[in-house]
Amino acid sequence: MLRIAAAGLTALFVTASPLAYAQTAASAATPSAADWNNLTDMRIDVVKAALTSLREGSPVEVLRNRDPIDFLQWRADALAQRSADLKKLAGAWEPLYKTLSPEQKQRMAFLALYVLHEVRNTAEERTEDEED
Repeated sequence: MLRIAAAGLTALFVTASPLAYAQTAASAATPSAADWNNLTDMRIDVVKAALTSLREGSPVEVLRNRDPIDFLQWRADALAQRSADLKKLAGAWEPLYKTLSPEQKQRMAFLALYVLHEVRNTAEERTEDEED
């Protein structure tokens, strides 16, 4: 239940913040019909590309033809990117953390653990999806 609530709040913040910003500049950046058509065409192209790549071989064939060295290098790059992202997050939170009271610091510690747990779960799900 907590996971669903967190996902709902995250979705709300992700979708609401651009809308709030867009309201201030709505008249200056109204997309044209051509822009919407281009966006729709790009989305269709993405779906076509995904379907084409699924037809290229069964999952068993893909696993047989997988280069383990390429996979290990891809995985190492992905872990390095996660590391860099975590360092950026820590750097962004550090100034705020220094200004908090001891009780707020405890709450932030809990929040950080919760966020890392959710990020790990999401990363594991993505890895499983990519391996399939």
